[in-house]
Amino acid sequence: MTAFVRGDVQGVGFRWWTRARALELGLRGSARNLADGRVEVVMQGGTAACARLLKLLEEQPSSTARPGRVEGVTSLELPLLDLPEGFRER
Repeated sequence: MTAFVRGDVQGVGFRWWTRARALELGLRGSARNLADGRVEVVMQGGTAACARLLKLLEEQPSSTARPGRVEGVTSLELPLLDLPEGFRER
């Protein structure tokens, strides 16, 4: 799954927070800043774990001390990729 997160999410520790939550959930993938101000989150793992991370990204207000301010999240389910182990900030 790939999620695109809109709002004040760059330069506030959002990718680090996302990485920490993804690792807790046993996901692999990455979070990276896009030129238009969004953060792209690529996640792969169990269906329930991906759904949980997506819910954490979307929560308003965040109950998990998520940095930044999320205005919206758009997600796409994509075919499985050959992602390396772990979760990276890019």
